[in-house]
Amino acid sequence: MHRFDELDMKLLYELTKDASISVPNLSKKLGINASVLYSRIKRLGKKKLIKKFTIVIDDSLLGIGVKATVGINRDPKQKDAIHKQLLDIAEVTSISEVTGRFDIMITILAENLESLHTVAIEKIGKIDGIQNTETFVELQKTDKEPTYLIKK
Repeated sequence: MHRFDELDMKLLYELTKDASISVPNLSKKLGINASVLYSRIKRLGKKKLIKKFTIVIDDSLLGIGVKATVGINRDPKQKDAIHKQLLDIAEVTSISEVTGRFDIMITILAENLESLHTVAIEKIGKIDGIQNTETFVELQKTDKEPTYLIKK
């Protein structure tokens, strides 16, 4: 396991809040020399703690009105074929193998409940080897920072 110091954690905290912040502005905010921050960011990338810099999109502005998680039980002999077919469905944004009452959980983004129904019944439900599904429509979501990023 890699060791990360307090400056690394402060840097991660600030970057998770706004990854587009310039290093000079971040330098002023943290009271640390910009060249030190450049090298820290590069080191955290080389150690693979920072995997990528990304953006957060407001899905509703793109017409996405419904987010859902679908629990799926499948025939284990068809695991790879099912996985591949799920990846081919445009509305499926993630696939996770899990423990518990389902074999996999997938996330779906859809325009509305009708399109979610079409995806669930016409696309997912017709995949050979899927035994049963249960759909959970997201009503409200609250994100929380992981405890390791909470500023002390």
